[in-house]
Amino acid sequence: MKKTAISDLDLTLAASTFAALGSEQRLAVLRALVRAGPPGLSIGELGRRTGVTGSTLTHHMRILAQAGLVRQERRGRSIICAAVAYDELRTLSEFLLRECCADTDHPEDHDHD
Repeated sequence: MKKTAISDLDLTLAASTFAALGSEQRLAVLRALVRAGPPGLSIGELGRRTGVTGSTLTHHMRILAQAGLVRQERRGRSIICAAVAYDELRTLSEFLLRECCADTDHPEDHDHD
């Protein structure tokens, strides 16, 4: 199998996205939104489920939105938050495993399912 190099762009994008996820609270927020699925959660419900509220939740949502992982939408008097980057999250996890064992002499010795 031929080794492939990770492009600088892939590395930069991955690092940027991982940086957005580099907080326990942001990870908890994203996890709650992923679990809620496409309908999302009101900002109040998101706060109740994660224990992150007020300006701290606003701050974390801004960072996750800038990374393209979530969106916020006003519906009437509510703000609905939802995860939107399911494909990007899948790609990010695949990024970690894409070149698994690429530098070993015998990749078959390191099978990963």
